[in-house]
Amino acid sequence: MKLGFLSDFDFFTGVPDSLLRPLCDWLVDRYGIGKNHIIAANEGNAVALAAGYHLATGKVPVVYMQNSGEGNIINPVASLMNDKVYGIPCVFIVGWRGEPNVPDEPQHIYQGEVTVKLLEDMDIKTFIISKDTSESEVKKQLEVWKPLLESGKQVAFVVRKGALEFDKKIKYQNSNKMSREDIIKHIVAVSGEDSIISTTGKASRELFEIREANKQGHGYDFLTVGSMGHSSSIALGIALQKPDKKIWCIDGDGAALMHMGGMAVVGANSPNNLVHIVINNSAHETVGGMPTVADKLDLVKIAQGCGYSYTVCVDNFSELDKELIKAKNSKELCFIEVKCSIGSRDDLGRPTTTAKENKENFMKKL
Repeated sequence: MKLGFLSDFDFFTGVPDSLLRPLCDWLVDRYGIGKNHIIAANEGNAVALAAGYHLATGKVPVVYMQNSGEGNIINPVASLMNDKVYGIPCVFIVGWRGEPNVPDEPQHIYQGEVTVKLLEDMDIKTFIISKDTSESEVKKQLEVWKPLLESGKQVAFVVRKGALEFDKKIKYQNSNKMSREDIIKHIVAVSGEDSIISTTGKASRELFEIREANKQGHGYDFLTVGSMGHSSSIALGIALQKPDKKIWCIDGDGAALMHMGGMAVVGANSPNNLVHIVINNSAHETVGGMPTVADKLDLVKIAQGCGYSYTVCVDNFSELDKELIKAKNSKELCFIEVKCSIGSRDDLGRPTTTAKENKENFMKKL
């Protein structure tokens, strides 16, 4: 289905999703990144931005997200937007990962089962968009919803896989030279038998395949396949309970931004056995490559402000190796930002063990 039904709206914000790639490309092609289209740090942030837009204009905003982001919107929807509070209208567009009876990754299964129920529990009326849904049907639904929006309620289009279409495919790239997979290979080489907690998306997939290629087994790694933005907090929880073990966290810029408060908690606790590495390609690459705001930030200064003892940024392998070895032998909380290119192998696979097997193997090795 084409995206013309959105032409009457002029403010969009959200967090990219692979199922919504046509929408994301349409938005970048139509608006770029600016006051009409803001890529938020997390979905709750997007709801607040949408509320601000409505307060300033009186018009209806559109917020897009993967269904995994529903948890992040519950508080601002229930305590800000709901018509029993401020009554702020909004149209949500939600990519339906893990839809029942549609094969998907383990972290999406339960989320997919409760996607529509969670929206309805928040008093958000839903309409499901499938491959055979016509644009006229969607426009008609918007007319049906018009009185609800005028009364300060929210509505949601839940989008099935392959339902949206856009003729152009936007290519996202940067000028950095190191690939993420090669960066992770260097981390694995230095970390040895230390434990690694890796963030959601392609980083964990690449780490899994590196272990396969090295015939090392997978007990060294906890693959945070879901709960984007929380890998550093998981790593902190482990580091504090295992003070005699070196713990490494492989994070991404989008994940670090999503729940940046986690860095403040890491710094405040300051475990001397934790190495936090943010691989920064300034993109939500796993879901298509749309930009994050990380290229406009000084992550090293942020880490310093959060209380990390040692902070550094590298953009080449010789410096990376030097800093990894230094962190390996360090007795202080370390933060390493690694500048990274956008892209991955076309044949990149997915973990062949279950999430529970990963947990059990990791706990046994730890």
